[in-house]
Amino acid sequence: MTDDLLHRIDDTLRRATDSGALQPIRTEQTHVRDAGFDFTVRWVSTLALKDAARVNEAVRRDPTFNPFLPPDPQLTVGPLGERHLAVLNKFPVIERHLLIVTRAFEEQCAPLTLADFDALAIVMRKHGGLGFYNGGPDAGASQRHKHLQWIPGSGEGTKLDPFTRALPTGTGPIVHPALPWRQCFVRIRPHFGGAAMLSAFEAGCRALGIDSAADPMPPYNFLATLDWMVVIPRSCERHHEISVNALGFAGSLFVRHPEQIDTVRDIGPLSLLTAVAQA
Repeated sequence: MTDDLLHRIDDTLRRATDSGALQPIRTEQTHVRDAGFDFTVRWVSTLALKDAARVNEAVRRDPTFNPFLPPDPQLTVGPLGERHLAVLNKFPVIERHLLIVTRAFEEQCAPLTLADFDALAIVMRKHGGLGFYNGGPDAGASQRHKHLQWIPGSGEGTKLDPFTRALPTGTGPIVHPALPWRQCFVRIRPHFGGAAMLSAFEAGCRALGIDSAADPMPPYNFLATLDWMVVIPRSCERHHEISVNALGFAGSLFVRHPEQIDTVRDIGPLSLLTAVAQA
């Protein structure tokens, strides 16, 4: 499916939008600069308040509901290897937001496997973009069923470049000196693939004192491009009622109310991220 993946995503997106299975959340955005780093802050627009209320109601209606077992056929793009499916995010903020879901139930806090990274590599090897993972509810995961995520790398707050451009090009684990939270960057290229991503992830975990085979894993996020992997241990899911998932560490923050933008400015994005990570 690799060669025509984007076409299949777009075809599925159009059909799911027409049928109402896909329900994008309309947002507005602004930018906040902190210590030389630019952050995109999105919030639910006035026009989308009803959409947001509908999403919240759907989540509250049945907290035990598993939307991935099986996934909605109208949102399913197709297989990614033998153990995973590519599924559109039902409530996307970013277009073409893809979920890489295990066919059989696995806990989101379970260790990541070579098969998980192989499935992500099928998407990224051809189309680049940003792969990421929310390791448990304290890391921003909204579902227990294991799912990696991918978004194209063309939007604001969807790249690691602002955080990696000053890093050395060595292959060993690197701690970014300008970021105040615990993190570890590991180079992936020149041999990008599932095994290379798994190796980088394990190296980042070792450098941070995390057992990458622990079951359950402690809360963490990872983000990956074709060039870099970064692993971030987490302490909590939110600070000042602002939830943060992996995309926050790529410079993309989401608030539910416009008033919270002032909170982000007052706290500062770096301090917000440090509060939900580990100092």
